Amino acid sequence: MGDWFFDSINLLVHLLEAVGILVILGGFVYATIIYLLHLGRWTTHHLYLDYRRRSVRGLILGLEFLVAADIIKTVAVEYTMESVIMLAIIIVIRTFLVFALHLEIEGRFPWAYEDKDLNEQE
Repeated sequence: MGDWFFDSINLLVHLLEAVGILVILGGFVYATIIYLLHLGRWTTHHLYLDYRRRSVRGLILGLEFLVAADIIKTVAVEYTMESVIMLAIIIVIRTFLVFALHLEIEGRFPWAYEDKDLNEQE
């Protein structure tokens, strides 16, 4: 394959990484704005819980973009055993991080749905 293919893939990977970083930063900026808007109206504990939930959601979504970029880079550009092992390690770490963050903000496992979750989807 030509250089244009690898250049295109590298550009795509950099774009996905940039989107991931922007989503993470945007999540924190959005959570901060909501925090400041409700500063005098909500209790400190409620503000803290809401801020943490909103910012962690942005972090989780941003990590998904970063994982996608790593997968594309490894499969399309750097397909060596060393890069595949590094990708596996990165995915395991990020999966554990997302799992732990989800458990922290939701108070339940990602696959454990409550009745209210099912009613909201209808």
